[in-house]
Amino acid sequence: MPDLLLELFSEEIPARMQRRAAEDLKSLVTNALVDAGLPYEGAKGFATPRRLVLHVAGVPAASAATREERKGPRVGSPDKAVEGFLRGAGLSSIDEATIQSDPKKGEFYVAVIEKPGRQAIDIIAEFMPGLIKGFPWPKSMRWGTGSMRWVRPLQSIVATFGPETEEPDVVPFEVEGVTAGQTTRGHRFLADEAFEVRRFDDYAPKLEKHKVVIDADRRKDMILHDARDRALALGLELVDDPGLLEEVAGLVEWPVVLTGTFDEAFLEIPDECIQLTIRVNQKCFVLRDPKTGKLANRFVLTSNLEASDGGKTIVAGNEKVIRARLSDARFFWETDLKTKLADNLPKLDSIVFHEKLGTQGERVKRIEALSAEIAPLVGADVGKARRAAQLAKADLVSAMVYEFPELQGLMGKTYAEKQGEDASVAIAIEDHYRPQGPSDSVPTDPVAIAVALADKLDLLAGFWAIDEKPTGSKDPFALRRAALGVVRIILENGLRLKLMPKIREAHVNLSTLDASNPRFKFEADIPEEWGGDEHFAKNIDLLSFFADRLKVHLKDEGARHDLIDAVFALGGQDDLLMVVKRVEALGKFVASDDGANLAAGYKRAVNILRAEEKKGGAPVTGRPHADHFKEQAEIDLAAAIDTARAEAEAAVKDENFEGAMEALSKLRAPVDTFFEDILVNDEDPDIRMNRLRLLSEIRDATHVVADFSKVAG
Repeated sequence: MPDLLLELFSEEIPARMQRRAAEDLKSLVTNALVDAGLPYEGAKGFATPRRLVLHVAGVPAASAATREERKGPRVGSPDKAVEGFLRGAGLSSIDEATIQSDPKKGEFYVAVIEKPGRQAIDIIAEFMPGLIKGFPWPKSMRWGTGSMRWVRPLQSIVATFGPETEEPDVVPFEVEGVTAGQTTRGHRFLADEAFEVRRFDDYAPKLEKHKVVIDADRRKDMILHDARDRALALGLELVDDPGLLEEVAGLVEWPVVLTGTFDEAFLEIPDECIQLTIRVNQKCFVLRDPKTGKLANRFVLTSNLEASDGGKTIVAGNEKVIRARLSDARFFWETDLKTKLADNLPKLDSIVFHEKLGTQGERVKRIEALSAEIAPLVGADVGKARRAAQLAKADLVSAMVYEFPELQGLMGKTYAEKQGEDASVAIAIEDHYRPQGPSDSVPTDPVAIAVALADKLDLLAGFWAIDEKPTGSKDPFALRRAALGVVRIILENGLRLKLMPKIREAHVNLSTLDASNPRFKFEADIPEEWGGDEHFAKNIDLLSFFADRLKVHLKDEGARHDLIDAVFALGGQDDLLMVVKRVEALGKFVASDDGANLAAGYKRAVNILRAEEKKGGAPVTGRPHADHFKEQAEIDLAAAIDTARAEAEAAVKDENFEGAMEALSKLRAPVDTFFEDILVNDEDPDIRMNRLRLLSEIRDATHVVADFSKVAG
């Protein structure tokens, strides 16, 4: 079957856009093929700095003919209905439709729409111009006098189509003066001559002869392999940087790895500062000494040239720039060390955190107050927690963090250590930002835990207060990440911490904002009652948000979200560690025969109650009366419920959730017997109501540990 080769050749495409663009091109073309009735066997997209490439294998030579019968309105329907039918079916007159009869519905119009098959090359030529013009670049530009927009000026198009055994045809289309052909060019500097290609099997090898590797993953492998070999030859090891590797692979079509040096005196600067300086300014990798774990005064660069002097001039140019940038970094470092972190605090009062939530200085005060409340609950020293919270944001106004925001926290820790702050305080300054992603570790030092929780709870409470919650896929303030961070810190450190009181305290702290300042005007005033036990709807909503994040976390760990719902449905579940223990115990219980059968009996009881309550308009309440029991199964079930509920409540009070489940398991046999022997809808209304109350007792007893109505299955 024929293959399609497509190359869109342009000026340099930004590295960050290449991989996504290759996938977009693949998706757009293959979707268009399928929509046109041209299924394919396989497709793969590629990108280099100057070209997007797509190879689609196994495309039919032509689309199949189709025949469709489209049912229309009844004969004699209003003119507007008939006209709409004709437009939809593509008919010019109702005479072109046929009439069919139905014994029940009468006569109605039917349009027979027949579409002949078309040559695939014609179909491709038809949709390609619009696809290219509408390509979804994040940013695009116009050039010359044309109206077309592309990421960079489009220079040529290769588009060939045909079977492997024949000479392929050029797909005949044109986009803003650029006509598709079969001519491309090689490397801009090493092999810039034009040459013709036929299909992908000869296109890729010819490009490689012209110093272009089209597969980005292969370019990455080449860079990584050569960089590690060069490091090994120097007795050093490469500091892995996947993000930089991806970017560098998008900057070169023919990677050539070289090494350079810088003055050893710069090694006095923290390693992270050196790495960021070299990475950001020159896109180079750094090397470290495996014996000490510290950086060496060597770096690895990736060139797009095979230079006649072996790369000496290229290396010298990079060394010159890196020397200048490291001189700047050393100046920032030395300047920052002259200023105590605490002396930076007044500067935070002039930095607006959010127009409705005050300055960074005001936020620091709130975090300090909340850290002091949390510290005793996590085993942290209150004084150290306060000090760490005071200094947590102080490095934001340092010269180094201003230049490299990625170093926030780390530089604060480093400066704190140099200035003699307590070790726990220094650790907390860096770790209070953690975890910053699913692969990041959580803080483990008690002081760091206290400040990290306070920082995240203040963030969440603040944005909940001003109704800036995440919506859909939009989460500009990373609130989901903050909530998940709280969840992970609590669970991974095994903390007993009730969230609701801390959420209320965080909300109350917001009342310290100057209400007269228009920058801090809330969409709705913060009610004083948020500090009490009533009128805390936003607190409950935020707690629900934590429940959602807990579901995400536990689902990733393999837990069932319905079991989490069953526990949270009881209300007041703000001790996340206990929620998890309940979920684990509930999971084991419902997986057992006793648990599964009790859940089935529970649902049968609840379904009967729901039907009755819907019919009567009121819930079934009250205790069943012993003098209305007629059958032994009723008597046995009532006694079993009393025993099981008492044992389950005692076990829950002792936080023995496995014991609570074991107590409930004793209900299985009497519940089964009850439904086998007893007819709930007895003719005597008193007996009937008594039995409904007994079913209500089953529901209430199981709710001691979970809402079984939320359990799936």
